[in-house]
Amino acid sequence: MHWYFYLLEFLGGAFLTNGVPHFVQGTSGNPFQSPFAKPPGKGESSPLSNALWGFANLLAGALLLHFFRPRGCAAWAGWGAVGLGVLLMAIQLSVVFGKVRSGRL
Repeated sequence: MHWYFYLLEFLGGAFLTNGVPHFVQGTSGNPFQSPFAKPPGKGESSPLSNALWGFANLLAGALLLHFFRPRGCAAWAGWGAVGLGVLLMAIQLSVVFGKVRSGRL
């Protein structure tokens, strides 16, 4: 398998993880940080924009994993790349959103 498959599988996991908090907060009716807020990433966007942003991230992750899904004898490495993308994005989101929500950023 080509090296870029692993990169795209990693990004698929990261997109799926990033989509979860935005989609959940948006569908719950809560304003939440997004790249479209003022200031970007610190201010809060409307629930609708977060629901749409979350859905776009979930769709991007699903499409990446549909077209570049781990398969064959190296599937374990591909799923490892997906898992690493999920884990690293979860860590980043927890740190950034934790700082923003507590007012430290």
